[in-house]
Amino acid sequence: MIINKTIGSMLIIAGTTIGAGMLALPIASSGLGFSTAMIILFIAWCLMTYTALLTLELHQHAPPNATLNTLAKNILGKKGQVVANFSMIFLFYALCAAYIAGGGGQLQIMLSEWSTTELPSQLGAITFSLLFGSIIILGASTVDKINQVLFIVKILVLTTMFYMLTPHVQAEHLLNIPIEQGLIISAIPVIVTSFGFHGSIPSIVKYMGCEVRSLRKVMIVGASMPLVIYLLWQIVSQGVISQQSLYHSQGLDGFISSLSSLLHSDSIANTLTIFANLALATSFLGVSLGLFDFFSDVLNKSDSNKDRLITAVVTFAPPLGFALFYPQGFIMALGYAAIALVILAIFLPVIMVWKQRNSASQNSEHCADALYQVKGGNVALITAAAFGVLIISSQFMQMLGLVPTIH
Repeated sequence: MIINKTIGSMLIIAGTTIGAGMLALPIASSGLGFSTAMIILFIAWCLMTYTALLTLELHQHAPPNATLNTLAKNILGKKGQVVANFSMIFLFYALCAAYIAGGGGQLQIMLSEWSTTELPSQLGAITFSLLFGSIIILGASTVDKINQVLFIVKILVLTTMFYMLTPHVQAEHLLNIPIEQGLIISAIPVIVTSFGFHGSIPSIVKYMGCEVRSLRKVMIVGASMPLVIYLLWQIVSQGVISQQSLYHSQGLDGFISSLSSLLHSDSIANTLTIFANLALATSFLGVSLGLFDFFSDVLNKSDSNKDRLITAVVTFAPPLGFALFYPQGFIMALGYAAIALVILAIFLPVIMVWKQRNSASQNSEHCADALYQVKGGNVALITAAAFGVLIISSQFMQMLGLVPTIH
């Protein structure tokens, strides 16, 4: 049973990480050249895996159903709890609203094709929210099973995509150097955000129980799968299209259009669209599960059907409302997602672990294993915090026009 949960949890982390934003990685890193992009990807993976393990270290000192709300309150007090909760709600509501808008739009197209009458424009988003909301209400076990199916299909689609693109890879395209140094700074927030799965960690701990050895494996392997897939994706995307053409692509649609026209194949565009829809679905499951368990903790709700329904309304109603009536607001908020993610996934784990390690109450009473401590000591904590400052600085430099903006 624990093996099935371990594999399922790895896929939840990988599925949450490998979202539709993966398709934007070649555009974000187009001006860097392949080698520079891969160095930054590897550093981002090291950083985010390290802070995921820090979060696991924290969970040893809390009940299995604890979320960031409980951890921050117990370790940082009321002020830390407020900062943690605001970062979590801001980031995850923005992500959920964007996913509902995107997924609902795709579902609306499908429903319109099947229907003989004109359908309300909001039907797709509402149906999308009800469908996935129902899955989340049923619990992590149900999410695990459905996510495994979606993830396997997504990998099959990815394999097909790699198969179609690999013969067209040109080695000279992978030898390019950065067009300008400022683009390296601009790409950092996008690349780091592509490894963001930390909001789902409390749900994984709650689902598996505090089995530190198994959870450590889940964090490392679950985060490593996206790294391997990103590596292959960068090879085929940056290897097929020249650096200048990729850099001047007009967003994701322009990138897909460039691939289709270059290879004279509509099947490329169709495969990319299918992958984007599957990636959106698996990411939404992971993000909304983490947000659901977070609100269950904040609102002190039980696992009864009534309480889970109330938690679901709090989880899905606000992002659905914004996706329906003011999508621009949350789409704009996504521009600040990297800042919220750095607070949530880097600064808070570093500060809480530092404080916990210097606390008199060092025990793992809630875990069966011996006390686990991530290697690296204070040097690693300071290094992670420094990278967090660099990422936020990169985002602000873009906002102030000091470096090129990634579109």
